[in-house]
Amino acid sequence: MNSLKYIILFLVSSGSVFGQSVEGNIDNLPIKEYTITIGEEKVNKAGKKVKGMTINGSIPGPVLEFTEGEYAVIYVKNDMSVETSVHWHGLLLPNFYDGVPYLTTPPIEPGHTQKYEFALKQSGTYWYHSHTLLQEQSGVFGSFVIHPKKETLKYDKELVLMLSDWTNENPMDVLRNLKRGNEWYGIRKGTATPLNRVIARGAFGAQLDFWRQRMEGADIADVYYPAFLINGEEKIEYPEFKPGEKVRIRIINGGASTSFWMTFGGEDPLLVSADGMDIEPIEKNKTFIGIAETYDYIVTIPQEGKIEFKIMAQDGSGFASAFFGNGKVQAAETLPRPDKIGMMKEMAKMDMKMGAHALKYRPSKDESIEMKNEYGMQKDGMNMDAMNMDGMNMEKSKTDDTKAMKMESMQMDKDSTMAGMHTDHSKMKGMGDKMNDDDAMKGMQMNEQKDTMKTGNMEGMDLFSEYNYDFLKSPEKTSYPEGTPVKEILLNLTGNMQRYIWSMNGVPLSETDNIKIEGDQVTRITLNNLTMMHHPMHLHGHFFRVINKNGEYSPLKHTVNVPPMQAVTIEFYGNEYGDWFFHCHILYHLMGGMARVMSYDTPRDIRMKGYPAAIAVAETDRYYSWGIVDASSQSTILNLVTSNMRNQFNATVEYGYNENLEAEFTYERYLHDYLRVFGGVNIENKTKDSFDEFKTIGVVGLRYLTPYLFSLDARIDSELRTRIGVGRSIMLFPRFAVFGYYEYQLDFGWVNSLPSGINTESETVWSAGAEYFLSRNVSLLGSYDSRFGGGGGLSVRF
Repeated sequence: MNSLKYIILFLVSSGSVFGQSVEGNIDNLPIKEYTITIGEEKVNKAGKKVKGMTINGSIPGPVLEFTEGEYAVIYVKNDMSVETSVHWHGLLLPNFYDGVPYLTTPPIEPGHTQKYEFALKQSGTYWYHSHTLLQEQSGVFGSFVIHPKKETLKYDKELVLMLSDWTNENPMDVLRNLKRGNEWYGIRKGTATPLNRVIARGAFGAQLDFWRQRMEGADIADVYYPAFLINGEEKIEYPEFKPGEKVRIRIINGGASTSFWMTFGGEDPLLVSADGMDIEPIEKNKTFIGIAETYDYIVTIPQEGKIEFKIMAQDGSGFASAFFGNGKVQAAETLPRPDKIGMMKEMAKMDMKMGAHALKYRPSKDESIEMKNEYGMQKDGMNMDAMNMDGMNMEKSKTDDTKAMKMESMQMDKDSTMAGMHTDHSKMKGMGDKMNDDDAMKGMQMNEQKDTMKTGNMEGMDLFSEYNYDFLKSPEKTSYPEGTPVKEILLNLTGNMQRYIWSMNGVPLSETDNIKIEGDQVTRITLNNLTMMHHPMHLHGHFFRVINKNGEYSPLKHTVNVPPMQAVTIEFYGNEYGDWFFHCHILYHLMGGMARVMSYDTPRDIRMKGYPAAIAVAETDRYYSWGIVDASSQSTILNLVTSNMRNQFNATVEYGYNENLEAEFTYERYLHDYLRVFGGVNIENKTKDSFDEFKTIGVVGLRYLTPYLFSLDARIDSELRTRIGVGRSIMLFPRFAVFGYYEYQLDFGWVNSLPSGINTESETVWSAGAEYFLSRNVSLLGSYDSRFGGGGGLSVRF
């Protein structure tokens, strides 16, 4: 509690942007040192030995324990063959030690040791992890516990539980697989929604609505994981706890891309802390923990039996358990798997528009307000009559729409930053010392995470009603003094599943400028999620208020989960210096571009000379390459692709065993998510059934992903022949998909000589087939091509 008071007081009273983080042990604090070593070794977390990354030989790494008021000195040694880094998640510390390589801190080169040092002016449960590429997924993470100078909570013992997800694949291969649009992960974990199941549930109309908006269906999680872990194990026992003992359980979600539902057996535990900050204690059992969040509970060991603590992946694809005590198990509740088809049906009834661009045509033009108005939940939120179907118990939101001020009238610059807007803080409804808890925030819409959809019979899924922070209440006021100037920022969270691009306001990190943060004023950010996925947003080096129904007592957090098609508002006082990362903590979304740099626009640390920040940005715009070979009895087709955000190179070779050969090499430039222009060359044998002579022609055209997910190719070649092609694939049954392609070419004789009496000459090519997925990389294939005939074989992806 004292730590919380200190942080709140410091946030609102600091008179200098340099006041919060000062390097060096200027107060002569007691020093506590750790040395940790990051290494590479074979590990078995899910039934198979694979290459992992360990800290001091283990996954997770060791618990680093300190006491508030100490001076932490941590040596990080890199014993790997690649560079690494460590970010101290949730800690208030000097910018240089924040640990984002190339942005704030030099990377740790192979064979090198890096020293981190900072004063500990807070207490609570935190953690540390690599911020280099996807190393966190491979095991580079651990917990960081700071005990308060004086404990205000009563308990006998404590235990840290680090939650995580594990893949036996190379994480970069996972991301490449997501980039290519492979459906295998959904198939493998049983969360795919093939058309036969959709039709059987009477949801074909909802499916058409999703297709119309260029979406396959409701999405919850992207990656298949063979194991979910608690302290590195799928099942772990803690028999040392005795009946009647009160145990503080410090829970950290260190998952790379998995949020969890948590339940406890026995009596409801007491929730006492969130993201390291004290809250008003509340008895709470079933709790959703977003990626990178932390929650502390106090549980009482029963006189008879042991308590089960269970975590369940949000999409229902797996679980893990820990047990406290001895004897018969007091089982934790097992939650039903989310009903994705039921979600689709309910969402089709809502007044919402999906498909906001993740890659805008003009990234430098701010269209965030227009995007907010066009996409997501529309003005009335949802069709209430429709939502009352299926037995749902609806309750009107406490935020009256007539009270919520619209943002359309605000003139915002890039990323909707209201540069220079100095607002009287006391006039912000829901803020300030004279705040009315029932009013909406002026200038923005209060977090639309109210319990508007109470538990009902919605076919096993309550949509987003339980994803809110109203249960979190700070024991101290967190609001800012009257008159504090406020700057507003609107960030729409946007994504594209087909190409796996994630962004804000339709602009990925690589195409935007830093967001300027002014010192000695409040920065208020509205995070408006226009995607079908949750996004746990983390701001480095700061705590922010998450505005909820508790008004002046809204909680302080460092990470906030933003549910699909909903908005959350956060705000923080600018009393720092340097550049700070703000990003989605789903690692694959971060690598896909959903990040920003919050900058106080102060001079860059001279120690970062030779470590350009452009390298950190470029990590989100890497090229990924993949290929596929369809080897059938009638033909072999090879496709090779290498692609980043805007640029793509393609090579296609088709060989028919009747000696028809065609090859095409093109470069594409994406104008936005669904439209790209291309140019290249096409090579084919001049005479069918003969390789004696080949013809090379140039081609230019457009490729477009239409509503209902048809791929359209419209082109003209150097002989002024026009061609249009359209293709589509649909998964009919689990593992079984059908596909088709139709192409029509027309020659007007503008270059080529046509037979006498003929004004145009046309050519039609079509193909159709089916494939059965055996694994991520191999399918059985059967197809017919009008050029090559019919046959069967294998499709191999690499």
